Amino acid sequence: MKMQGIISYAICYQALLLLLFQILSSQSRTNATPTFSGNATDHLALIAFKSKISNDPQGILKSWNDSIHFCWWAGITCSHRRHRVTILDLSSRGLMGSLSPSIGNLSFLREIRLSNNSFHGDIPPEIGRLFRLQLLNLSYNSFEGKLPSNLSSCSNLNVLQFGDNKFAGKLPVELASMIPDALGRLRSLRFLGLGGNNLSGKIPPSIYNLSILSIFSLADNELEGDVPWDIGLTLPHLTWLQIWGNSFRGQIPVTLSNASKLEYIELEKNNFSGKVTVPFGHLQQLSFLNLGENHLGSGEPDEMHFFSSLANCSNLERLGLGGNKLSGRLPDSIANLSTNLMGLNLGDNNIFGEIPSGLENLVGLNWFAVGNNQLIGKIPREIGLLKQLQLIDLSKNKFSGEIPDSFRNLTLLYELDLDYNKLNGSIPSSLGNCQNLISLTINDNDLSDSIPKELFSISSLSRLDVSENKLSGKIPSSLSGCTSLEILKLEKNEFQGNIPPSLSSMRGIRAIDLSCNNLTGNIPQYMEKLALEYLNLSFNNLEGEVSTEGIFANASVVFVGGNKKLCGGIAQLGLPKCNSKQGDRGKLSPVMTITIVVSITCAIIGVIVVSFFLFGWSKRKNKGQSSGSLMREPFRQLSYEAILQATDGFSSTNLIGKGSFGSVYKGVLQEDGTNVAVKVLDLEHRGAFKSFLAECEALSNIRHRNLVKIVTSCSSIDFKGNDFKALIYELMANGSLENWLHSSVQETNNGQSKVQSLNLLQRISIAIDVASALDYLHHHCLNPIVHCDLKPSNVLLDNDMTAHVGDFGLARYFSELRMPNASSSVGVRGTIGYTAPEYGMGSEVTVQGDVYSYGILVLEMMTGKRPTDSLFEGGLNLHNYAKTALPDQVMEIADPKLLHEAQAATINSQIRVQARYNSLRDCLISMIRIGVACSVESPQDRMTTSAVLTELHMIRNNLLRSQAHY
Repeated sequence: MKMQGIISYAICYQALLLLLFQILSSQSRTNATPTFSGNATDHLALIAFKSKISNDPQGILKSWNDSIHFCWWAGITCSHRRHRVTILDLSSRGLMGSLSPSIGNLSFLREIRLSNNSFHGDIPPEIGRLFRLQLLNLSYNSFEGKLPSNLSSCSNLNVLQFGDNKFAGKLPVELASMIPDALGRLRSLRFLGLGGNNLSGKIPPSIYNLSILSIFSLADNELEGDVPWDIGLTLPHLTWLQIWGNSFRGQIPVTLSNASKLEYIELEKNNFSGKVTVPFGHLQQLSFLNLGENHLGSGEPDEMHFFSSLANCSNLERLGLGGNKLSGRLPDSIANLSTNLMGLNLGDNNIFGEIPSGLENLVGLNWFAVGNNQLIGKIPREIGLLKQLQLIDLSKNKFSGEIPDSFRNLTLLYELDLDYNKLNGSIPSSLGNCQNLISLTINDNDLSDSIPKELFSISSLSRLDVSENKLSGKIPSSLSGCTSLEILKLEKNEFQGNIPPSLSSMRGIRAIDLSCNNLTGNIPQYMEKLALEYLNLSFNNLEGEVSTEGIFANASVVFVGGNKKLCGGIAQLGLPKCNSKQGDRGKLSPVMTITIVVSITCAIIGVIVVSFFLFGWSKRKNKGQSSGSLMREPFRQLSYEAILQATDGFSSTNLIGKGSFGSVYKGVLQEDGTNVAVKVLDLEHRGAFKSFLAECEALSNIRHRNLVKIVTSCSSIDFKGNDFKALIYELMANGSLENWLHSSVQETNNGQSKVQSLNLLQRISIAIDVASALDYLHHHCLNPIVHCDLKPSNVLLDNDMTAHVGDFGLARYFSELRMPNASSSVGVRGTIGYTAPEYGMGSEVTVQGDVYSYGILVLEMMTGKRPTDSLFEGGLNLHNYAKTALPDQVMEIADPKLLHEAQAATINSQIRVQARYNSLRDCLISMIRIGVACSVESPQDRMTTSAVLTELHMIRNNLLRSQAHY
């Protein structure tokens, strides 16, 4: 019995061990799958999200597969303890599709960032189930329908951004009508952004009770109704009130002054009316106030008293009151406004009286607009002391006297509008000092005398309107100095003499009005060759035959009536036929006939000679390529003026790089606010023009997510008449790889500096991006391209640290290099240290040359050392330096910044630091091996880009897997 008991006990014990082993094995198998126990729901929800994406141009969702845990998928952040999705961030990825209702199953989500994509359709109501949600940003998409009413369930929301979509209909009452009941759960909301939609109706009153709201943006909708009188009491923490572009009415609430943190108030383009009674002086942080284009004003004679309180706003930079019905005199307190004030717009009101003294105190003023009022008196000479002024609009008033000579000091001025006043005297020659003037309009005054020749030295001048004055004399031949002139209006003056031949050199002129003067002589034949869109020569004393070519073939834009001695032209002009005497003008003398025949013969010979020399070049063109444009796609054309404005006059503060063939400036295009990088070619540098042609041709034929995207090009003349060529690219927000590798700090958008460093994963991803670009250029283009100048400064990083290869100034088409008569040697082209050694021996350009440059770039990313480092002397180079260190000494040559990453403190410090160190070392060995294999001396022994990409993806996946364990 005792033995049987022992046996039974042993059997039970073994059975228990077997059961325990099966449980542990089952658990182990479960943990080995991509979805850990307890978060399979998140995994399925993300897969469902991906299934609704119809286009993923950047391939960001390629990592969303079972080869790695979903917490390591791109755009996903998980909690450390539970491995649940807490952040979904796929902003600016170009994604197209709809939003899956399964997103409501990601119950631990705190942030959803899907802005700046192409999502469409309705927002699924299931989002209302995410009670942990703190941030929801769906702005800059194409979502439509109505706003989901059950968002009130997301009681922890801090930020709600739905701006710039296609939402329509009324704001749901449920969104804000349950305070203090249901919507009391949204008491954490600080940012409400619904601007740029098609929302209509009134704002539910309860929204104004979100007491900690800081940013309130409902701009550019179709909302209406009154803004509650107590908004400043119920929303005391407002910093930004942006409700412009709606149909709000009534008075501006006086209680706004209670929201003492307000910095921006944008109420323009509404229907606000009545007096402005807000004591803005209580808003010490106010920097931007725009009340323009409303119906403010009551018709009473003194409505400008609120200016006195604005004098207390010491941070005020912009003040817009234009387009209202405000009346009264400008108070003396205008001189006490902030010295930080850059913009003051009081135009289109009923302001009368003189401009008070003291305006010169506003030393930071950039633009001053008081046009279309009832101001009188002389233009204060003190305005000429405001040397930062760029725009002055005093038009459509009753100013008298002369134009102040002090305007000579305004060297930054680009627009001066003095039209429709009662100014007299002559145009001061001192205006010639304003060499940045683009537009000068002084029409409809009583100015006399001739136009000073100094005015025509302003090469930047694009619009000149001096019409309807009493100006006299001849039209100066020096007018041709205004090489950028597009609009010339001299009508209704007393000019005399012939139309000067110098106008023929104005290649950009679009409109000319010389009507109602005393001009004589013939209409110059060159006018038919100008690219004119409007020409008015009527009511002068011109004579002779009118051409039927060029602009003269369009009677709707040519006006020549009132010239009694003109004849000919197209029938629609209604001119008499030329008689025989007048027709003799068109007959050629024997001498002239011989001269023309000889000239034509010489021209034909010249064409043949030129064609001979260009024959080889023309053969290089792609079959079917149009030779009429450098850019085959319909890029919008930008003028030199637009480039000048975008870069703030090529300001040194906007200079972000300088190379062999020119400089690169950051800028903002005025027409759409696009941030761009402008590469300005130095055409005096030998090879710069050829570089421009090469880059234009290359970039017009290639499209890839890892290549810089060109916006357009500019081939024009500058304001001095010199050729000007520039390439305009999308601005890469994070600058170049060069800066990230070799600069310890980087300047942010607000001008501050931050410490910068690339971790190993980022460096591997950049290496993949660059290799992908090269693989595309070498093997997947219709006409393969060799870059010829790959280096860190030509690798640019966007907002998401995605790498883009740029600068194709030395690029060569591979098909060109195989032509019998093509020169295949580049000598020592490219950049020292990155150029393949065979190029120095005169060898032909090959894709293997780019692979060599890529190998050096990879080694530089891993070691932090340039190939031109002083360490590499006496035959030692970066390739040999790295090769010698493999595999045991790689940590000794690694970039020290990467070692700091391995030594970062973690929870279980010793074990995790060692694991991180081992992972880093293994990756470094693999990466340096690739760099060495790509930069071997023999071109045929170098790796191919496809092999490089295969290796790199394996390295990155291994790193991600190892990181999942620590």
